[in-house]
Amino acid sequence: MMDVASRVFVAGAETPIGSAIVAALRRRGYTRVFGDDVSEAALTDPAAVDRSFRRVHPEYVFQAAGRSGGIALNQRDPADLMIHNLRVTLTVLDAARTHGVRKLLYIGSSCAYPKACPQPMRPDALMTGPLEWTSEYYATAKLTGIRLCQAYRRQYGAPFIAAIPANPFGPEDHFDDENSHVIAALIRRMHEAKASGAPTVAVWGSGAPRRDFLYADDLGDACVFVLRHYDGLDPINVGSGTDTSIAEVAQLVREVVGYAGRLEFDATRPDGMPLKLLDVAPLLALGWRPRVPLRDAIQFTYDAFLAVQPVLQ
Repeated sequence: MMDVASRVFVAGAETPIGSAIVAALRRRGYTRVFGDDVSEAALTDPAAVDRSFRRVHPEYVFQAAGRSGGIALNQRDPADLMIHNLRVTLTVLDAARTHGVRKLLYIGSSCAYPKACPQPMRPDALMTGPLEWTSEYYATAKLTGIRLCQAYRRQYGAPFIAAIPANPFGPEDHFDDENSHVIAALIRRMHEAKASGAPTVAVWGSGAPRRDFLYADDLGDACVFVLRHYDGLDPINVGSGTDTSIAEVAQLVREVVGYAGRLEFDATRPDGMPLKLLDVAPLLALGWRPRVPLRDAIQFTYDAFLAVQPVLQ
């Protein structure tokens, strides 16, 4: 059982999800947490990762590395996203097997579910239909990571598990108008519109799609919980268990930011999947619950944006 003295390596510690896992570990008193000095670029290099593992001798590994972003980034850089995610996953998983780690948790993506997936989405629906076209290349890489964990378990008996998170967001997001995920993009767009006095803010798509949003602190805590308490061949979903429309979340962002203008939904932009709600019953049955309400989480994220906003200019 992983305890506070265990040596834990977080691959992708500088990513939003990885940093949330590091924070969750430290909140729980873990004192031997490594990986924040290993760049994303280094994680694509088998020799560099091997050196890091020889130095750290990790007992437990979280594979949270890999570039990600919103619909615009997925449409512009599909090859880069897919190649980078495949490389870091292959490198980290193979190093974990070679060095005999006691357990590894791979962080997947809800994009791996089919576009027409029955709701709420369950792991037995994976690979039963076509993926959503706006993210299919990134999704294919994340699905490959899930399947690779299963292959390592079957062939080598490697103690690898996978989790599929809901749409994560939080203070460590990249607040980029074009490339970031929806909440971070809306925060920046509305903040700048408020500052300039712009009468309208564009929201990509119709506003109708619904998503399961999960605050980073809850996601980090859930990942630590899952590594400690779950050990199955199938991936386990990590989410809030509730869904919110893009229009509803845009309104929440507007209230938090204090933007008084009008929201204009740009239907020429793609919506993505119409609904992504994860079936989190297995996780809840293990005893985990999210703690941060959505509006509070958006407020905390906006506060973090305000702290870094001058740097983003």
